[in-house]
Parts: sequence; C-alpha cells; structure tokens
Amino acid sequence: MDKTFICLLLLGGSLFMGGCERHHNPQKNAEGDSLSVVNQESVLEGVDCNIELGNVVFTKAINGADTLVQIKDDKVLEFRCGEKRDFFCDPNGGILSNRTAPLLLTKVDNAKSFTFISKVSPQFTEKDTYNAGDLFVFVNDTVWQKFAFEQDERGRRRIVTVRTRGTSDDNNHDEITDTSVYLKISSDTRTIASYYSTDKERWQLARLYKNDYPRELWVGICNQCPQGKGSVSLFEDISLEQNSVSDFRLGN
Repeated sequence: MDKTFICLLLLGGSLFMGGCERHHNPQKNAEGDSLSVVNQESVLEGVDCNIELGNVVFTKAINGADTLVQIKDDKVLEFRCGEKRDFFCDPNGGILSNRTAPLLLTKVDNAKSFTFISKVSPQFTEKDTYNAGDLFVFVNDTVWQKFAFEQDERGRRRIVTVRTRGTSDDNNHDEITDTSVYLKISSDTRTIASYYSTDKERWQLARLYKNDYPRELWVGICNQCPQGKGSVSLFEDISLEQNSVSDFRLGN
C-alpha cells in the first residue's frame, strides 16, 4: 500500500477520533465531574436589572419580571404575574410546555457553597390550579430546577419540585395547610438539596441530587399562574449566604 496513502489515512483517523473526543467530552463542573449532554452553554435570556431585597440583589429579569415587582416596607417583595404564565418543559411532546413565567435571578459561583432562603406566600384561590411562588436554580431555559409552594388539582397547597434537563419532571410532595412556607436551596458544590419549613427552625428534605451544574449559576424567585387570570406572590425574609447546610438530611 502506498505510504503516502497510509499516512493520510492515519492522519484522518486521528482527526476523526479527536473530533469525536471533543464532541462527546462533556463539560466539567467546579469539582471536575461530568455534566449532562443537555446544553448548558446557551446564552441566558433576559434583561439586566437591579432589585434589592434583604442581602440579595437580583441582576437579571426574565419575561418582564423587573416590571412586575414592588418592594413594600423595604422587606416584602410583591411579585405579580399575568394569566397563563408557567415555567415547564413538557416531557410529552411539548404539548404543555410554557416558559413565560417571570423570573428574577442573581448569579452565584457554583464552585462555592451557597444557601438561598425565602418565605413564600402565593395567592391561592379555589379555582386557579397550579398557582405558586417558586425558588429557582437556573442555567438556561432547558436546564433548571423549580422549588414551589403550589396549589394542586384538588385545591390543596403542596410542596412541588420540578427538575428540567431538556424536559421537566414533576414531583408533588407534602401538603401544607399554612398560607406561607419557608423554602431553602443549599449546595456544598457537590450536592444540592431543597427543604421547606413552616417555622424556619425544623426543615424537611424535599429533594436532593448531584450538583452537576456549571460554575456560572443563577438562583432566584418566580411567580406563576398557569391557568388563571393572574396572581400575586409575596417573598420576604430572603437571604443568600456563601455556606451550605451541615446535615443534608436534616437541612440544618
């Protein structure tokens, strides 16, 4: 066989394998672990803003969120939402997909521990199913997690988590009889978990999984009204700290 042809063949194979390695080599998070094949590099949509509550400064607004909030008495954020606004990527062919709910976000360094907490008081009614106030962990519109205090199909108030990697799952947790609840999301860079409490003292774990989000990560708040004519959620006693819970089962 011609030596020139052999060299070209070997060179072509090397380039092909290199291309495959680059294509299939996933992103690494802050700890060097592989990320999902799901696109985590798309540009974050939204507009810049500067909305401060507690020690949190929200710097990014999605779906007009900056025009839908009002700070009252320097401690309560009133978050309005228009009709049929939700954030969900339907796994059943996209029939129910809706990414129009307003979000306020602030950037965190995912290479460092963090804990994000807020008291959430959604506007619950007899008929407006899925009304909710949410905490978010957000990369882009196909990679995120929602942690919600939500009204279910039977009118009950439920803790709900939705994790999205291209499409969303939907996990309904405990029923809450109170009209307000504290929600907390905490990460030690390796693990990320969601907790709720009615008194901010005893925390209940709702969801825990590996933190394989990229280093540039956003957390924030959202108000949703998927079926009604609009709603208002209140957020207060909000904080973002550069530490994590010490016990990921108890949330303390």
